[in-house]
Amino acid sequence: MAIIKFGTSGWREIIARDFTFENVCLATQGIADYLKSELANPQSALAGRKPVMILGYDARFLGREFSLAAAEVLAANGIASLLCDRETPTPVIAHTIRHRKAIGGINMTASHNPAEYQGLKFSTCNGAPATPEVTQQIEANIVKLQSAKWTFKSVPFGEYTCRQIDPQPAYFRALRKFIKFDVIKQAKMKIAVELMYGTGRGYLDTLLENSGAKITRFHDEKNPLFGGHHPEPNAAGMAGVSRFVRSGKAQLGLGLDGDADRFGIVDKDGTWLTPNQVLTLALYHLKKNRGWTGAVVRTVPTSHEVDAVAGLLGVPVYETPVGFKYIGALMESEAIIVGGEESGGLSVKGHVPEKDGILACLLMAELVATEKKSLGQILKHLEKQVGEFHTDRINLRFAIEQKAALLAKLGSGLKRIGPFPVEKFITTDGFKFLLPNQEWVAFRASGTEPLIRCYIEAKSQAGMKKLQKACRALLAE
Repeated sequence: MAIIKFGTSGWREIIARDFTFENVCLATQGIADYLKSELANPQSALAGRKPVMILGYDARFLGREFSLAAAEVLAANGIASLLCDRETPTPVIAHTIRHRKAIGGINMTASHNPAEYQGLKFSTCNGAPATPEVTQQIEANIVKLQSAKWTFKSVPFGEYTCRQIDPQPAYFRALRKFIKFDVIKQAKMKIAVELMYGTGRGYLDTLLENSGAKITRFHDEKNPLFGGHHPEPNAAGMAGVSRFVRSGKAQLGLGLDGDADRFGIVDKDGTWLTPNQVLTLALYHLKKNRGWTGAVVRTVPTSHEVDAVAGLLGVPVYETPVGFKYIGALMESEAIIVGGEESGGLSVKGHVPEKDGILACLLMAELVATEKKSLGQILKHLEKQVGEFHTDRINLRFAIEQKAALLAKLGSGLKRIGPFPVEKFITTDGFKFLLPNQEWVAFRASGTEPLIRCYIEAKSQAGMKKLQKACRALLAE
């Protein structure tokens, strides 16, 4: 039997090996059983709602066909589906769930994973990624279905039909509440946009173009193989944009991953900014220039530069486990100016409790237009007050037994990381070791890939080199 587990952001597997039409139908039935139990519960947030789901997919192989398979299963359970009419960004699907007052959504996406992966992401009625409590119920439903040898007789895959919708206009209207497009228009900016063959085509580039910016598009056609690269807007993925900006042909580079929930930002000098820096800049901009009030929320391995700037601005800080579902849950219950994580996710107060790379990119364009300075100049101004923060993430693959042994060793606590004494041990998510001089390291098993991630933060480049050496030595043992 297939083991269907929902990780940090949905269930992801390799297409045709584990991510098959049969398993998609099985997972969808598990979701349908959960939804029906909630609809029948008078205490549930779904009580009294019409049983309608939003379905969407990214640019990966068979995305639309997998969505139609899910729609057919839902229909057999008395749940109607509204299918997005083209490859659609994850944040747009989240917004559409809220806008249409749907009972949830299923998005076929593996986000930034390689092209051979596909994924199924379930979002609840508020547009947020399903919490562990919800996905555990769905996983239990799936196991029951497997034990009962459940099967589903469908029409030939891809031939089922359901109602289609265009979610773009309503999403564009929503963004006008959060972004000052008139400020961007006045700045007459030249911007390079990296779309990575993904769902952001016609979203970020169109919004910027409509606001008067001169746009140069990179990889703006659909390609399920993403040009043979990971659809991730990290430094490597944004290298072409960096060269273009460095040549003086644009003053800013903005990029999205395959499903447009993660962002990549390139400054005027061609430097790729880390998501940690972008979250810091977003907090600074929304508090200082826009006058927003509330707190900031970040995940465990996200830079403490956010904390330092928050202290400068008089803003409280919350820390959550990795996964935007935790950030989103807090944003629904508390007054949060901005929430984000080091892997490239960000959202703001009043918007969807889900990562939105489009919004993050537009905020950076608005900040440059507002202050008429480069993002690097603004960061340097902040660093004069709070000091420098240098971050790194090391991804290492381990055999299952090695991985288990390493996690057991880390979980028992360490008194030192190389020559550095441990001042505090945090186990909110993975294992985080606070060191002297505001430096720290953290270790965490990936929720979507067979990796252990090592996160490092130092206050200088020299300190970073020492910590990198110490962590690599620890992992090599």
